[in-house]
Amino acid sequence: MSTATDHFTRFVDVLAEALDDHDATGEVLASRLYLSRFHLDRIIASVAGEPPSRFRRRILLERAAYRLLTTDHTILQVAVEAGYGSHEAFTRAFTRAYGVGPGQFRSRPTGIRIAAPSNVHFHPPGSLRLPAREKVTPMELLTKMVEHHVWLTGEIIECAARLDDAQLDERVELNVDDDPDPSTLRRLMSRLVGQMGMWNAALANRDYDWSVEQHESVDSMRRRLAVEGPTYLAHVRDVCESGRLDDTFVDALCEPAEVFTYGGMVAHVLTFAAHRRTLAVLALDKHGITDLGWGDPMRWVAEPAR
Repeated sequence: MSTATDHFTRFVDVLAEALDDHDATGEVLASRLYLSRFHLDRIIASVAGEPPSRFRRRILLERAAYRLLTTDHTILQVAVEAGYGSHEAFTRAFTRAYGVGPGQFRSRPTGIRIAAPSNVHFHPPGSLRLPAREKVTPMELLTKMVEHHVWLTGEIIECAARLDDAQLDERVELNVDDDPDPSTLRRLMSRLVGQMGMWNAALANRDYDWSVEQHESVDSMRRRLAVEGPTYLAHVRDVCESGRLDDTFVDALCEPAEVFTYGGMVAHVLTFAAHRRTLAVLALDKHGITDLGWGDPMRWVAEPAR
């Protein structure tokens, strides 16, 4: 690692500690790194592609965007925390960075990151994150689990096509938790597909149509899975191969909007999908359709790619 890169890494650490110290001027930050202000500006600009003052303002704006989505603070409170002396000054800076004012962003959010040459950003809940120095090896096991989930959902739907409407709508006994609202096989399958569709919509910052899950036909589930399954799997492959499982995104479908990590989202989907899949295969077994056993991914993970 070069001396300039060493200084930049230390600068990021120092800045993370001083984000709320608005009296920490460029000279103060430079002194903490045992540099002159001139050398600090020159080094950071050469490595990060932006001078330290602009770098800091960008990080504070990214944190402000996160605060707008995750707290009930007023815009003025968020502005003051970001180092702005007035609502107006903050609104101007925020609008330049995000294309909309803070009020509109709060009601219809997009991503919190502002494009930057260094790819260093605010990382919720309160730190800065340097980009990985080396590409992260893809998480093959996680990708395999999602591939299995997409495949098994399709197989459940195909098996269920052999049942009549009365069997599809028969209430499913829940034996593994305390859910007071028993579901049906139709509902379980529709939600398995819909869960992927819902997250695909969140990642694309578009609305999800919940009405499609109301008494959905097996043919409709087939069609939706053919779109939502590969789309969701593509998202997982992308974040795994680029080492971005701990990166964050804004889920504007939540009320209020929330910020999640990609890894957390994948873990959530697989956890709740496993519960629904198990109930679905047990419901099929009750009707004499035993093709899928328990739907265990153990052999799937060990087998060559399909």
